[in-house]
Order: sequence, then C-alpha cells, then structure tokens
Amino acid sequence: MVSGHKAAVERAVEIAKTKGAKRAVMLPVSAPFHCALMQPAAEEMAARLAEVEIKAPAVPVVQNTLAAAVTDPGTIRAELVRQVTGSVRWRESVAWMAGQGVDEIWEIGAGKALSGMIRRIERSIACKAVGTPEDVKAVLALA
Repeated sequence: MVSGHKAAVERAVEIAKTKGAKRAVMLPVSAPFHCALMQPAAEEMAARLAEVEIKAPAVPVVQNTLAAAVTDPGTIRAELVRQVTGSVRWRESVAWMAGQGVDEIWEIGAGKALSGMIRRIERSIACKAVGTPEDVKAVLALA
C-alpha cells in the first residue's frame, strides 16, 4: 500500500505498472490515511482521546500498528493515535490472530472489505459481516 498526495500515488501506480506489478490501483478513500499528511488529524484525535477514560478491555485489542494484542489503556490510547499516521500491519495482525487460535472474525460496519482481505490472508478464519439492522438482530438472537 502507498499513501500520500493524490498525484504522487497516481505516479506510483503508473511506475508499478511499468515495472510489471500484477495489480496497481487507486483505492477510493476519502483521505490519505496512514501517512504523515494525517498528522493534524492525529493531533486532534490525541487531544480528544485525552478527555476519554479508557478501561482495560475484557478481551485484548489486536492493535494493527503492533500486530499484537494489548490490554493497557495507555497503550491502546497511544496506538489509536499512532495508527492515523502509521503503517498498518494488517497481514501480520491477521496471522497473529490465527496463530492465537482465532477462527472467527465479525466485521462490523458497512461493507465486507476487511473480510475479503482476511480470507486472502488466512482461509481458516471464518468471517461474518454485521452491517445492517437485520444483522444486528441476528447477532443479538445468538447472545
């Protein structure tokens, strides 16, 4: 993945294609996530998170900047800010979860993009999408 100014990313796509890349495409995103251009957003997020109490979770949070689980509230806060400008270690995070015995992941939100990426990384993990009110009702019925 490459992130940055749109013109620079477009140039990177063209260079990748001329060098024989199997696939080089522009992703339809609303901002240059996970790069230094997001620093103002990271600073705002840090300021807002400083006002929020974060308690230790009952289930560890797999932090995609570390590709490992964390439970310390201070670490969770810091890594949430860091992921705004930092590289996401998605493949390593999915592999770490599989190595810990995770065999099912629920994607919450619109779409199924993460589920598709998970399946390409680790086929042994079952993915379920929760994106509509009907999906939420189904989940609650299982509880």
